[in-house]
Amino acid sequence: MSDRVEKSGLQVDAALAAFIENEVVSPLGHDLGQFWAGFAALVARFEPVNRALLAKREDLQAQIDAWHTARAGQPIDGGEYQAFLREIGYLVPEPAPFQVGTQNVDPEIATMAGPQLVVPVLNARFLLNAANARWGSLYDAYYGTDALDAPPARPGGYDEDRGAAVIVAVRKFLDSAIPGWEAALTGGSSEHLIATKPGGYLFRHNGLHIEVVVDRDHPVGKTDPLGIADVMLESALTTICDLEDSIAAVDAEDKLGAYRNWLGVIRGDLAETFEKGGRTMTRTLNGDRVWGDLTLPGRSLLFVRNVGHLMTNPAILLADGREIPEGIMDAVITSAIGAHDLAGLCKYGNGRHGSIYIVKPKQHGPEECAFTNDLFDAVEDLFGLPRHTVKVGVMDEERRTSANLAACIHAVKDRIVFINTGFLDRTGDEIHTSMRAGAMIRKADMKASSWIAAYEARNVQIGLACGLSGKAQIGKGMWAAPDLMGEMMVQKIGHPKSGANTAWVPSPTAATLHAMHYHAVDVFAAQRELAGKPTPSLEPLLTVPLAQGTNWSEEEVRAELDNNAQGLLGYVVRWIDQGVGCSKVPDINDIGLMEDRATLRISSQHMANWLLHGVCTKEQVMDSLRRMAAKVDAQNAGDPLYEPLTGNEEAPAFRAALDLVFKGVEQPSGYTEPLLHQWRRVKKG
Repeated sequence: MSDRVEKSGLQVDAALAAFIENEVVSPLGHDLGQFWAGFAALVARFEPVNRALLAKREDLQAQIDAWHTARAGQPIDGGEYQAFLREIGYLVPEPAPFQVGTQNVDPEIATMAGPQLVVPVLNARFLLNAANARWGSLYDAYYGTDALDAPPARPGGYDEDRGAAVIVAVRKFLDSAIPGWEAALTGGSSEHLIATKPGGYLFRHNGLHIEVVVDRDHPVGKTDPLGIADVMLESALTTICDLEDSIAAVDAEDKLGAYRNWLGVIRGDLAETFEKGGRTMTRTLNGDRVWGDLTLPGRSLLFVRNVGHLMTNPAILLADGREIPEGIMDAVITSAIGAHDLAGLCKYGNGRHGSIYIVKPKQHGPEECAFTNDLFDAVEDLFGLPRHTVKVGVMDEERRTSANLAACIHAVKDRIVFINTGFLDRTGDEIHTSMRAGAMIRKADMKASSWIAAYEARNVQIGLACGLSGKAQIGKGMWAAPDLMGEMMVQKIGHPKSGANTAWVPSPTAATLHAMHYHAVDVFAAQRELAGKPTPSLEPLLTVPLAQGTNWSEEEVRAELDNNAQGLLGYVVRWIDQGVGCSKVPDINDIGLMEDRATLRISSQHMANWLLHGVCTKEQVMDSLRRMAAKVDAQNAGDPLYEPLTGNEEAPAFRAALDLVFKGVEQPSGYTEPLLHQWRRVKKG
């Protein structure tokens, strides 16, 4: 057990307490005694409410389980189902038409459209890379990925043929996005040219900047008729620094590392030294880009994603020894760190309009959103911040939020700056909410189900109806395959076309490539066209994706179990053994996919559902898990830190995987965090 110190009745990990006092609160000029007294009072006020909201989730789920169980085998009547959900309070009345009142929002969120990165805050190198991904080389992005329609680069240094193909592709993009660019480089004019300096030409289109770099001494520039050495695109306008699904933070040590990195990136002094190619390198934050009187941000605007309402953490205990809700702890500490920016204590500054940006995930319905609003009010009062300084992003990733989205937005209407669809967690919640209704369709078929189409469309239409355009981001989910950039370029243009002014990408390179989509599509024009169109009804959204009447073959069942088991084990073994919360995990076909707890939630819940309804047996599940353990071991053979699963079934990683499946039905909302935290703590000893 770590050393603890008593602070106004709270039992706080000593190292965390010292960090909070010396590095977070004291620089803000607040009295430490008053801070701890205020923090303790805030916890005393909100912890019981937090607990009651979680109890309500369980009560609603129990009533839904009973309703489905009583109708086992019968088709679900949509009207009857909706009436039941309204009767128990799962569905609430729609609010009267309203417009959000959010103010003091930075343009990257309100009036610009572009890619968004999500980065694990515990990885300082990745965190710096993401923050610096505001600008990216289109030459590099094309040369190093399959987005370029050309043969792969030949080994042994620079491939001139591929380089020539890159230049052709980039010129095609420039011709489309900023006609007249070439004339501007040769003394002519272009309506898109806004600034020049020796060696550079700056253009703007659809609110995004493009820099053409001219350097005739550069190895590429000296072969180019115009001396072009590179083309830089304004890429990741915003980055979410994640304390939630992409990290493994189970105790005070982990939380301290997360908060310290958040402080470093906000303060501007975060640095990471590492070995690359036999050289020692140190990465820091990029400075701004100066064009005479014009200064452009050199870094993404940063959000911080707190955890949801479910988990507690042993970093701070109540007087009776219970852990405090982790979301309350995050709200106080990440906001205090964000206040450093407002107090002028940072090297660069994050926002320019006096706001702190927090994404709040995994909220179930408007009552929980109202709780977050009240909590943020209290945090502002604790630090003497003006009301609605702390902005909120509401992730539309739970079924009760999707079904009541307008009421959820209304609950935070004066601080909301972000909604998005997270179809992975949303699918996990879809399965768990209707766990007792019957066997679900196969995982790969979910994307074609009627509820997902309604979910994606409703999110945009409701956001526009509530006045988010020009004040907030309407976002879409992650492209999970970082090595398949060619396919991303084909598919992900659908996000800006849908009216979403941001969408998640898995890497800085992907952000640069996806930025081209926001030049191809004027998102705000698309939003104006969509505004006023009818919102899809609730009926398709609430259509449960059941596989009624389907009889899968033994081979089909085995293939589905193998797919789920391989993804589950490949993720869990890194989480439990190495504390890695998000990484590129090879799938069953050896294609690297970005995996986090949301993908694990689907796999575990799907297997639990098929077990519950007799589609498969425990023996079949164990057979898949054991065979896939051998496959995952082979896929990780090159990792010196990897601990094999095969022959290690009593170790925490394999036991966690078993629990996630065989205890999946009873997990709260189907979340994986309780079991992952339990077994990670066992592993840490």
